[in-house]
Amino acid sequence: MNHLSDRINRLSTSQTLAMAALARELKAQGKDIISLSLGEPDFNTPDFIKEAAKKAIDENYSTYTPVDGYADLKEAICRKFKRDNNLDYTPANIVVSTGAKQSLYNVAQVMLNDGDEVILPAPYWVSYYEIIKMSGGIPVEVPTTVESDFKITPEQLEKAITPKTKMIWYSSPCNPSGSVYSREEMTALAKVLEKHPNIFVVADEIYEHINFSGTFCSIASIPGMFERTVTVNGVAKAFAMTGWRIGYIGAPEFIAKACTKMQGQVTSGANSIAQRATITAVDADPSVLNGMVAAFKNRRNLVVGLIKEIPGLKLNVPEGAFYVFPDVSSFFGKTLRGTEIKNADDFSMYLLAEANVATVTGDAFGNPNCIRLSYATSEELLTEALRRIKEVLA
Repeated sequence: MNHLSDRINRLSTSQTLAMAALARELKAQGKDIISLSLGEPDFNTPDFIKEAAKKAIDENYSTYTPVDGYADLKEAICRKFKRDNNLDYTPANIVVSTGAKQSLYNVAQVMLNDGDEVILPAPYWVSYYEIIKMSGGIPVEVPTTVESDFKITPEQLEKAITPKTKMIWYSSPCNPSGSVYSREEMTALAKVLEKHPNIFVVADEIYEHINFSGTFCSIASIPGMFERTVTVNGVAKAFAMTGWRIGYIGAPEFIAKACTKMQGQVTSGANSIAQRATITAVDADPSVLNGMVAAFKNRRNLVVGLIKEIPGLKLNVPEGAFYVFPDVSSFFGKTLRGTEIKNADDFSMYLLAEANVATVTGDAFGNPNCIRLSYATSEELLTEALRRIKEVLA
């Protein structure tokens, strides 16, 4: 370890990936593990997108791509932003990257100086904290609870702002809570930010289309917010294209140029075939996703119903994404089958050991009272997983 950099030694391992790896390892040993740890749709990429990729191979899209993405892909992304979000981006505002995670990393690297503070409404996606920290920033967690639907209030936002605040990062629909901010809630937060014109917003909208609320609001569409918002999106979740690794941003041009400069020294342009397929994906009418979204909503209803039958678990009803985030703190300080449950880490590991169900501790998401379960799997497996959990908590 002495030979490694301080930077990597300070970096935490992604707990979602770590739990998924542990579940795979136990499964390989012959244990009947049901993994509810990874955030990955269990659907296949739609055939019309796969056909576009095959066509791109036949047309010999096999050379290096422009660092910020193919011009016609960036134009397609602009059309998508206008159609779905009423955002008037131009290709100069768009940067295509190898997944939305790289998009977020680029933004942190080009925006943050050592000591800059970034407000994180908690719970937040696990990688936000480490990306910000790795880029010299200081994550400032603002806690929320299941009673508040895991949403930050304008009063909390105002209180968290200091002279060092540079940015606020959030996701809606939220990973891990599934909460969706309404236009009214977004507008109220924007009114706070109006008083602090030097604060920028990173709006992670990767779960935009997996949304059961009937509405969706991009904060960049609220008057006064467009020029200070980086809108992050991609095709991984909505189009079941996690392995294709395409994410993108819409951002003020000076930020987009800086991200292109950064990316040019790290990965250069994203995969050529995946980019060509992404044109077809983002140009598609979102109604092509209705079947998948309906399936996720049915699973949400199933899981929420089953969890409500388990004494001691509290949860909100998520309006998007494909996660539930129950509060399990009523079990802290108790001993179950000889195992003392001190915190959410213990609780999650107890479920793995006794129920053979892999979940992720809420500690990884900035909320030590909860655990995250993904319902991106079959109703049969979800029903069995919750049966096992109920049994070992009885």
